[in-house]
Amino acid sequence: MNVARILYPVRVLGPGERVGLWLCGCNRGCKGCSNPELWQRKPEFEISTDNLLRLIHKISDAHPVDGFTISGGEPFGQSQDLSEFVKQISVISDDILIYSGYKLETLRSRNDSATGYILDNVAVLIDGAYIEELNDNSLLKGSSNQKIHILNSGYSALYQRYLSETHNQIQNFTTADGIVSVGIHRKGF
Repeated sequence: MNVARILYPVRVLGPGERVGLWLCGCNRGCKGCSNPELWQRKPEFEISTDNLLRLIHKISDAHPVDGFTISGGEPFGQSQDLSEFVKQISVISDDILIYSGYKLETLRSRNDSATGYILDNVAVLIDGAYIEELNDNSLLKGSSNQKIHILNSGYSALYQRYLSETHNQIQNFTTADGIVSVGIHRKGF
């Protein structure tokens, strides 16, 4: 997989203390994208699924992991590896939230088993291209055209409560490369 960032505890992109992963590779080029540095895959970010899982287990062995948030880049650009990864992390938590620039209907029409497996085994998909002019500071969504799909009905109450009781926040992480600002940013950030 091509993974640029693994952050913990992410508290602003879903309920609880989450492991956040940002995958590389996206050909959409949305104006105002919060992660344009992740559009290109980079050889230095290649990691085997096994090594990635070892890192995740180091986190989950030492800290509570309430869920996972996977963003990018475009996660479904790596659907084969992502499906295996989803299968493995679901033993830690099956509260897996994925951001995608593709609409749910488009992903379902792909007819590939990896994408199908992912959609059948994640809690939430937030879909749709980011449109800067439609950024209205909505919780979990970069722009109002995006939709929050609760795909695992067992998580409906948790996410409905989260969406009704939480407000947009930004969380900053200090990394070896500087500061990474996580969350849904206002238009023009």
